[in-house]
Amino acid sequence: SSNVPQPSSTNAPSDSVNINQERKRKKRERQKQKKAQQRQQQQQQQQQQQPQQTPLPAESSAKKDPKKPINTKDTQNTQNIKNTQKTTKNAKDMKPNGDVQKATQKQDSEAHNGKDFSDDPAKNPKEVDGQTFPPTIPVSKLFPNAKYPEGEIMQYKNFNLDRTTEEEKRAKDQIQFPIYNDIRKAAEVHRQARRYIQKVIKPGMRLIDIVSLLETSVKRLIEENGLLAGHAFPTGCSLNNCAAHYTPNSGDNTVLSYDDVMKLDFGTHINGRIVDCAFTIAFNPVYDNLLKAVKDATNTGIKEAGIDVRLADIGEAIQEVMESYEVEIGGKVYPVKAIRNLNGHSIDPYVIHAGKSVPIVKGTETNVKMEEGEFYAIETFGSTGKGHVLEEGECSHYMRDRSVGHVQLRAPRAKQLLFHINKKYNTLAFCRRWLDLDGETKHLMPLKQLVEAGAVTPHPPLCDRKGSFTAQYEHTIHLRPLCKEVISRGTDY
Repeated sequence: SSNVPQPSSTNAPSDSVNINQERKRKKRERQKQKKAQQRQQQQQQQQQQQPQQTPLPAESSAKKDPKKPINTKDTQNTQNIKNTQKTTKNAKDMKPNGDVQKATQKQDSEAHNGKDFSDDPAKNPKEVDGQTFPPTIPVSKLFPNAKYPEGEIMQYKNFNLDRTTEEEKRAKDQIQFPIYNDIRKAAEVHRQARRYIQKVIKPGMRLIDIVSLLETSVKRLIEENGLLAGHAFPTGCSLNNCAAHYTPNSGDNTVLSYDDVMKLDFGTHINGRIVDCAFTIAFNPVYDNLLKAVKDATNTGIKEAGIDVRLADIGEAIQEVMESYEVEIGGKVYPVKAIRNLNGHSIDPYVIHAGKSVPIVKGTETNVKMEEGEFYAIETFGSTGKGHVLEEGECSHYMRDRSVGHVQLRAPRAKQLLFHINKKYNTLAFCRRWLDLDGETKHLMPLKQLVEAGAVTPHPPLCDRKGSFTAQYEHTIHLRPLCKEVISRGTDY
C-alpha cells in the first residue's frame, strides 16, 4: 500500500485557479464579440440614415492610381461638384429672418399641441397637420387621394326617418359626390387660410396688408386657376359701424387699432362652388358679448335651417337669440340689435346671391321655404346702433349684372374693361384693387361708364350710425337629401 502514489495537496488549488481563469477569458471574449457586433449594427444604421453622396470621379481615380496623370476635365467636374455641395449647404443655412421663422414655427407647433389630429386628414375636418406657416403647400398636396373632409353633419330638426332609409335618397346623395368634393376643397382652403390670418393679425397693421396676406395664402392653397379655382369675392374687412362691403382700395392706408371691431369676410370657390364664410376680430374684451351674441345667432340659424323650413321662421329664431344679449361699452349698456336689412342668402354656381334671402328678423319672407339640394350662406349681423344700415363711403365692391345681356358701349376703354371683367371674373364679384393688380390701373372712368350703362353693379359699404359697433358670423351649409352639412365649420367657430 505504501507503493500507491498519493495525490499532491498542492495540485487541487492550482487546477481550480486555471479553470476560473479560463472561464474569465472566455467571458471577456464573448463580451468583446458582443460589443463588436453592436458597433457594427450602429455603423450600418448610420450608413442607412445618411444620404448617399455621389463619389467624386477625379479624387477616386487619383487614389486608385496616383501615378496616372490627372485629367483636367475631371478636376474641373470635381471642383464644380464641391462648389454645388457648398452652395446647397449655405442655402440651407441662410434662411431669411431665421430667428423669427423658428419662433413662428415653434409658436404654430405649440398651438397644435393637445389637438386630436387624425392619421387620415379626410376624417378630420377641423385641422390638417403638415401645413407650413405661412401656408405654402396646396391643399391638393395634403390630400393626395383628392378626397376632401366633409363639414359638420347635422340631422334635420324635424327628423324624418325615411330620409335615411330610402334607397333612392341614398343613391342621389352618392351621385352628388363630385359637387360635394369641390365645395369641401374650397372649405378646406378657407379653414387653413383663416387659421393663418387669425394668428398674424395684430393692432397696428394696415388693412391693405392684412387682406394681401390673406389673399396670397388663398391663391397658394387653392392653386388659383382662372374661373376654375380662386377667390369667390373680395376680402371684406369692415370696421366698427361699417357692417359689410368694405375692402381697401389702392392707396387706402387705414390701420387696425386695438379698439376696432373688424368683420373679415372672404370666399373661395372650386368650379364655381362657393364657400361664403365670415368671422369677427376684436382685441378689446369689452366687445366679447357682442361677438358672442352674433355667433350664437348664426348657430341658431344653422340649427333651424332644413328642407321645407320657412325662411321667416329662421329669421324669428335668430332675432330672439341675438337680442337677448347686452353689451357694456364705456360704462353704458347697449342692447344688441339684429341688423334687419342684412340677410343670409342662397348660393348657386358662380352666383353669390342666388335669389332667396334668409332674414335675421321676424316678419319677412313668410311663404318662401328652403328646398332639398340648395346651398345657403347663413349669416347674421348684430349692432349696438340702430340695427339698420345705409350705403356710405367710397365703393370698392363691384359685380357684373347677370340679368343684363348685351350692352351698347361707345367708349373703347369701357368695352376693353368689360371684356376683361367677363373673362377674369364673369359673374363673380371683384374690387378696384384687383383691377389694379390685373394691370387695369386707369379703370376709374371706364368702370363708371359700365355702372351707368347697367353692365356692372356697385356695392358700396353698408354702415350703421357712427359710433356704433357691428359684428358678423357666417357659414355655408348644404341641404343634402340625408342630412344637413355645415361645409365651412372649423375649430375656431
